[in-house]
Amino acid sequence: MKTWSHTDAAHAGRDRFRQLGVHAPPVDLSTTYPLDSLVSGTASLDALVAGQAAADNPVYARLFNPTVARWEQAIAQAETAEAAVGFASGMAALTACLLAVRDSGSHVVAVRPLYGTSDHLLTSGLLGVRTSFVRAGEVARALKPDTALVIVETPANPTLELIDIEAVVAQAGSVPVLVDSTFATPILQRPLVHGASLVMHSATKFLSGHGDVMAGVVACSESWAEKLRQVRVATGAVLHPWAGFLLHRSLPTLKLRVERAQQVAGALAERLAADSRVREVHYPGLQGKDPLRLLGRQMCGPGSVLSFSIAGGLRAAASVVDGVELITPAVSLGSTDTLIQHPAALTHRVMSEADRAACGIDPGLLRLSVGLEEPEDLWADLDRALFDATRDRASRAA
Repeated sequence: MKTWSHTDAAHAGRDRFRQLGVHAPPVDLSTTYPLDSLVSGTASLDALVAGQAAADNPVYARLFNPTVARWEQAIAQAETAEAAVGFASGMAALTACLLAVRDSGSHVVAVRPLYGTSDHLLTSGLLGVRTSFVRAGEVARALKPDTALVIVETPANPTLELIDIEAVVAQAGSVPVLVDSTFATPILQRPLVHGASLVMHSATKFLSGHGDVMAGVVACSESWAEKLRQVRVATGAVLHPWAGFLLHRSLPTLKLRVERAQQVAGALAERLAADSRVREVHYPGLQGKDPLRLLGRQMCGPGSVLSFSIAGGLRAAASVVDGVELITPAVSLGSTDTLIQHPAALTHRVMSEADRAACGIDPGLLRLSVGLEEPEDLWADLDRALFDATRDRASRAA
């Protein structure tokens, strides 16, 4: 499996820098652009509203921004895509995909588990779509004449379940498949290579990597990109150029960050799996956690996010979250530092209790996004928090 190299990461989206006479990505903060003539301005406006990638004049920042466009070009290259379209957030990106397929139908098939807010958007009815939630092997049976999209997240949030993309694509037939590949990044997985039509990232996470950008992106064919740009122009869910600059700046270190964090996560997963205070660890790199043998075939590695369940339910889990000192108790993931959070109380709280249970999200489940720290330092912090939680539970029982 050919991976995205360090050379690719260092040079992506920088093809014209020598012509521009710059070394660092330039930031274009203009909200409007002077017109050479009304005729050329009108032609540019028509082209951009129709979803074209560029025009002679940007006209207005809601239609096009060169700083964002350079980062989009880099992500397209990373995902082996013809194009990529940036958005103000991952949820804005998902919303655009759902709106872009409405002319094909109003039914969506979604494989659970998904990120909690993605699940909530699909159940809310806000966009006028009807959703059938299924397991990975049930996609074909759930299709209807007006099914417009199949949605998969792999690795899944927060159970880290791996979904066979090629198998889902085969079941979907002519229905396009969208893969949320946020946890994997283009470093570990390229869904388009396996037949997906659209690959989405919450770029807030690993693609940014520093906890200072809110963004989303969809990589796809140019024909899909035109539809998505039309939605972006109409809804205004644009990515700010400063965010585009920060994302482009972060790209050369993406492979380094992902591979280092993955190494640390593997060490922590092994320690947690061997600990009697932990009921179960969810991490694709552990023995028995990749039953479909997708590591090496679909993914280049298990990633740096894991989850684990402890006895004692919410109270014990809250004790661990409150007890860590080095690890940051916070939602999100993919930062340079390690984050811990409680899915049932936070990222997946918007789902019903029954739906959470069906997805394997129990009250004692904690999700850990592993950063770049030394594994021994992280383990010492977790060990102390687990000790305190176990002691408190024993005291209550006594």
